[in-house]
Amino acid sequence: MPVSVDSAVSADCTVSADDSVCAPLPVLGRDVRVPLVTGGEVDYAALDYAASAPALQRVWDDVAAYAPYYGSVHRGAGYLSQLSTDLFENSRRTIADFLGCRPDGDAGDQVVFTRSTTDSLNLLAAALPQDTEVFVFETEHHASLLPWERRADTVVTYLDAPRTPRQAVDILAAALAGREPAAGTDQGTGRPAGPALVCVTGASNVTGELWPVRELAAVAHAHGARIVLDAAQLAPHHPIDIRDLDVDWVAFSGHKLYAPFGAGVLAGRADWLQGAEPYLAGGGASRTVARRTDGGVDVDWHTTAARHEAGSPNVIGAYSIAAACQALTEAGFDELVAREQRLIARVRAGLATVPEVRVLSLFGDDAPRVGVLSFVVEGWNSSHFAAALSAEYGIGVRDGLFCAHPLVRTLLGSESDEPGECGAPEAVPGEKSLNAIRVSFGAGTPDEHIERFVRAVRELVADGARWNYRTEGGRCVPDPSA
Repeated sequence: MPVSVDSAVSADCTVSADDSVCAPLPVLGRDVRVPLVTGGEVDYAALDYAASAPALQRVWDDVAAYAPYYGSVHRGAGYLSQLSTDLFENSRRTIADFLGCRPDGDAGDQVVFTRSTTDSLNLLAAALPQDTEVFVFETEHHASLLPWERRADTVVTYLDAPRTPRQAVDILAAALAGREPAAGTDQGTGRPAGPALVCVTGASNVTGELWPVRELAAVAHAHGARIVLDAAQLAPHHPIDIRDLDVDWVAFSGHKLYAPFGAGVLAGRADWLQGAEPYLAGGGASRTVARRTDGGVDVDWHTTAARHEAGSPNVIGAYSIAAACQALTEAGFDELVAREQRLIARVRAGLATVPEVRVLSLFGDDAPRVGVLSFVVEGWNSSHFAAALSAEYGIGVRDGLFCAHPLVRTLLGSESDEPGECGAPEAVPGEKSLNAIRVSFGAGTPDEHIERFVRAVRELVADGARWNYRTEGGRCVPDPSA
């Protein structure tokens, strides 16, 4: 489903007793029981998908089926090595199809395997041509906010948080239009002085709101810039088509896409990647290495994705991502999106009945979003509230600033959720203590988990916690002496 300024997803998903189209997908951990401080056990409600989604059972089964055939990849003569090499490269093609990558060739796309979204964007940052100017909104996750200044020749322009999708497009257009013209050129042409890159998220890891990716890409290209899409939060919730969105690169992590930890993807245009020094120097990235007469070595590096995949690759990680892509495609993204929108509507409607709860948003209540919502509760420290959800209801959420500190501080402003209470984080000098609570869910979330969460919020706000809590190691935890 394309991401656009005016894109919207239907919140309707009709499910009858004999209709399993909208049933949650089976995930690992769905039957895990956890103890409650008040006594007894409940099924664990994993509502922290934005940090790491549970692996699909289908993905785990596929990996387990491959495990006995595990072998080294590339250049191995043995059967298992050849099988693993085919699996590794076929995984690359499956992911390319999942992302709608452009055909191979000088103008085509490469799929590079990395460790995570963070690793992918750091790889791209290392591959930027000299004197590239990067434009990034302050609303980005740290993975896409921080890599760009590590090189002295890269200039980074941080853009203020927009309050509407249209404003995001206008802010970027104004910033790109203000670039210096190249030396010795007609000052009226506005031709940029050097390469430019725009980095933008597809869906916020704090608010869940969808960003106007296609419109931002059009503005970037109109001003001669390229654009990379941080799809860590978008890929698990919506289909992505690089050609349709017209982005130059996409980065995402397997562990957010219902695959195990340890693997990520950077997919997109090959030219900057081919022109850069290898991300890591070592075997696999080099085609030939020869001694010179002066005692040094000459290296001929690969121009394929292998150029940036030195060392023994994470074959299982790559295969698990491909298996997740295949599983989501076969499940039907339209049905998954429709069901998730129904869950979002249920959470928002439930929270709206609690006046003390304020849901955080950049673009407003009507903005299309994925299953990620952050909120604060009047009279509660967020760490205390999250601890009570876990200890008393078996619900796992996240609290804090979500590796998006500038965005959360912008959303909270000077508000404070009772600094000094249990678990209150240390404030930045000159600021009050700020943090929020994030609930996130997806294709594997049962309806009961959402219903339990809404009920728990209502009860905690109305009746307070039933247990005493204390700060331990900077976290709010149940007090065992209570």
